[in-house]
Amino acid sequence: MPYFVFKVTTFPFKQFELSGQFDGFKEASSHAKEMRKLESGNEKAGFKVMFGENQLQAEDLLNQEREPQPMTGEDY
Repeated sequence: MPYFVFKVTTFPFKQFELSGQFDGFKEASSHAKEMRKLESGNEKAGFKVMFGENQLQAEDLLNQEREPQPMTGEDY
């Protein structure tokens, strides 16, 4: 399954724009880092790497809200 790199904008609403598709995480990660450097002036946009069977599944995973991990024990 490929890795997808998305440009994520949150204003006025969350949007995803495909920036690249890679077979390995290392290539996807370096592409995302390079794009972050180029877009450093635009604070409303970020780049995310997502693993998925296809672009639609990767976008769906990016849209899912993750619950914060519980703070217990010494972490609390």
